[in-house]
Amino acid sequence: MGAVVADDGPSGVKAPDGGWGWAVLFGCFIITGFSYAFPKAVSVFFKELIREFGIGYSDTAWISSILLAMLYGTGPLCSVCVNRFGCRPVMLVGGLFASMGMVIASFCTSIVQIYLTAGVITGLGLALNFQPSLIMLNRYFDKRRPLANGLSAAGSPVFLCALSPLGQILQHEYGWRGGFLILGGMLLNCCVCGALMRPLEPPKKSEATKEPAEKKVKKKLLDFSVFKDGGFVIYALAASIMVLGLFVPPVFVVSYAKDLGYQDTKAAFLLTILGFIDIFARPICGMVAGLKWVRPRCVYLFSFAMIFNGFTDLMGSMSVDYGGLVVFCIFFGISYGMVGALQFEVLMAIVGTQKFSSAIGLVLLAEAMAVLIGPPSAGKLLDATGRYMFVFIIAGIEVTTSALVLALGNFFCIKKKSEEPHTKEEAAEREELNKSEDKTPEDAKVDSIEVEQFLKDEPEKNGEVVTNPETCV
Repeated sequence: MGAVVADDGPSGVKAPDGGWGWAVLFGCFIITGFSYAFPKAVSVFFKELIREFGIGYSDTAWISSILLAMLYGTGPLCSVCVNRFGCRPVMLVGGLFASMGMVIASFCTSIVQIYLTAGVITGLGLALNFQPSLIMLNRYFDKRRPLANGLSAAGSPVFLCALSPLGQILQHEYGWRGGFLILGGMLLNCCVCGALMRPLEPPKKSEATKEPAEKKVKKKLLDFSVFKDGGFVIYALAASIMVLGLFVPPVFVVSYAKDLGYQDTKAAFLLTILGFIDIFARPICGMVAGLKWVRPRCVYLFSFAMIFNGFTDLMGSMSVDYGGLVVFCIFFGISYGMVGALQFEVLMAIVGTQKFSSAIGLVLLAEAMAVLIGPPSAGKLLDATGRYMFVFIIAGIEVTTSALVLALGNFFCIKKKSEEPHTKEEAAEREELNKSEDKTPEDAKVDSIEVEQFLKDEPEKNGEVVTNPETCV
């Protein structure tokens, strides 16, 4: 890792689990909302674009596809940038890119120019914000991390419920060009969120410990050693399979209702139901995942959420009226919220803080390929059969398969290795702890006197309370 890194998340710093971490959580909530809801929110401008440029719906749909592809596909690039420059600078630049893309798009004269601006530039800007925000959340929270992940993930449904109506108002009042310009200004708030990502600083070291710290081996910009971790490989494979079918039902449920003969407003209300349930499902699932008995088994809770989601898709394929689709959206909202709250929490638990910045980039790249394959292939299946039932069945099978891959792979392949430390740093810390336990009673007395004197001399630093029972003798 380069010498300019300011927020490498040093292992010597304990996660505050509060304090400034709540400001970081607020920033993550905003960033997650923009990242996931923005590609769907811009779809309200598609009819205006079709009318102005004389193109088809499939041409405008590429804008959302490019946004999602950039969000997922640039994962390794974001990892390299974060490991080289730190989270805060990357997010500030990303906020400028996201805003600049929409502002320039408001002056475009062809759909290809909009692909490059609103699609590529804005998508890259959102990606440069989304991934670092999750990394910082992981550094600021440990014991409360499942709850923090659930609350930040709730930004997606909240912003979706807010941005879609706002987009319709902007289109009606100012047209698509004025709407793009105003949305570009709103995306500058990503820079504000980036400014909240204050790096955690390591505790001050004595002169005797400074030399070993300076000789510390530099880390790689993109750590491919995560592939040596069987848990990560199983997770990446399961996540890629899951994404093939996870996003298909929300894309087609409105068309499904219209095909059954219901009005457009009534059909669109299904997504409102789904989003409303999702808002509450994510933080509640985060609270459950943080329970003492549940957290060590969080990977199995994630597997259950995926099985629940896949089973809901299979049952939804049998819906023949509006009531059936409403019930489907309620249960899909619950399961979809559970998946959203747990997916990155499980990855953090598998790879640890030190390798998370590289791991998430590689996982998002793998998911990007699946995102580009899933919905289009479901559309082709619908064109070939003319029945939504088969689309929902395939999606359910894909999500259920991913759950079985994760649960069975973890149970048979990872369980025996769970006691081993993830990194050399953790092994060294454990060895140091074992040595300290072998000290004589006289040494323990001396240590306790030194600790008491240290606590008197040193006040609270960097959001860490030095009188924490875990650090006191």
